[in-house]
Amino acid sequence: MHGHRPRTPETARSRRWFMNKALLAGGVAAMATMTGCSSDSADTASSASSSSSAAGGMPSGGPGGGGGGMGPGASQVKYADVKGVTTDGTVVEDLYAIHSTDVSTDALVKAAQTFLDRLSTKERTSCVFDIDADEWTAWSNVDGYDRKGVRMGDLTEKQRNLGHALLGKALSADGLTRTRGIMKLNAFLGDSNGGNQKTLTEGHYFFTFMGTPSTTQPWGFQYEGHHVAINYFVLGDQVVMTPTFMGSEPTTGTYKGEKITLFRPETTAGLAMIRSLTTAQRAKAVSAQSNGNEDMKAGAGQDNLELAYQGLKGSDLTSAQQEKLLDLVGVYVGYIDEGHAEVKMTEVRKHLDDTYLYWMGETEDDSAFYYRVHSPVVLIEYDAQAPLFYKGDASATPSTSSAGGPGGGTPSQEHIHTIVRTPNGGDYGIDLLKLHLQNDH
Repeated sequence: MHGHRPRTPETARSRRWFMNKALLAGGVAAMATMTGCSSDSADTASSASSSSSAAGGMPSGGPGGGGGGMGPGASQVKYADVKGVTTDGTVVEDLYAIHSTDVSTDALVKAAQTFLDRLSTKERTSCVFDIDADEWTAWSNVDGYDRKGVRMGDLTEKQRNLGHALLGKALSADGLTRTRGIMKLNAFLGDSNGGNQKTLTEGHYFFTFMGTPSTTQPWGFQYEGHHVAINYFVLGDQVVMTPTFMGSEPTTGTYKGEKITLFRPETTAGLAMIRSLTTAQRAKAVSAQSNGNEDMKAGAGQDNLELAYQGLKGSDLTSAQQEKLLDLVGVYVGYIDEGHAEVKMTEVRKHLDDTYLYWMGETEDDSAFYYRVHSPVVLIEYDAQAPLFYKGDASATPSTSSAGGPGGGTPSQEHIHTIVRTPNGGDYGIDLLKLHLQNDH
């Protein structure tokens, strides 16, 4: 389908050497102009921070470091400098290749083009970037983060419906329900804290596009806001949907008459996995360190994270336990549409023996815990954190640490952060884009 030349180990290494040098020298930008992408200079984003002062004293910031927000301790990695999550700074080569998946992206391309066609010239200019734009890595979980692109709350109902339709083609039914549920509980949190907060609404979520929707040329989109960041790269019928950050505070609530409960599958599948282990296996998988308030490592700004394997190795599991581990991974991979989820799971299975499970915290039904699944081709983190601004229907005042700041309370399942990444250069489809350009497309 792609017409690329057959790859041998020798040509793959030489192409990677050439492309890595081109990327570092800024060569991709010149080559990417052939894809017909618009300029990366437009910036018509609304200034979220200027409108995010809360009636209840809620700040527009969020957790720093690897916990999800692009805040203190985390900084954006420029696209040309991204090599991806590695265990020691060295990228494992030849994990990804251009190939046909036989999973059509035609409907996805059509949905994206239809959405873009219904935008005004100004709106479209504000949200379309080059395929190698730094906008890829500028995502954040923080509610008051200044974002580029078109804001859903500023669009007409028809335009918003087309945006939701695009998400519906990109995601599975469960993935779309999860994303919409996060948006609704974001508004629920805002209402619980007095309302009148632009960032804590269903509408404060942004679309940006990298490249032009195409069935042959590379393109992608980013959808992000508070507790959601979906990075979606497309090349022919191949798709990469990472990094994908999803979280919520609270994880349960009734919004406009709809009862919403989030992250139960992630929680129960994690518990099923850890409870399947023997005492000896648990000794390897479970850290002696208890989980803290913010344990996530691979959040926003951590695109070149070095993270060593920890915990229990997949080769040390029984076949039944390996299936439970695959079930756990499948919950997260299942956010994407079903066909491409199957493609990804095939990739995950190839490295199952080299997949590690790491756990911090207790293992009761209502325990707040952290776990990580990590292999050469997938990194998943689940992190139960302390509620920042929600304490249940009767009270929505901030939890307070001994130091007097918010967020220092006890972690619970009412505030959960998760992330999925593709290590070793797979995030944002960077490795596939390199191969595509190296093959003279």
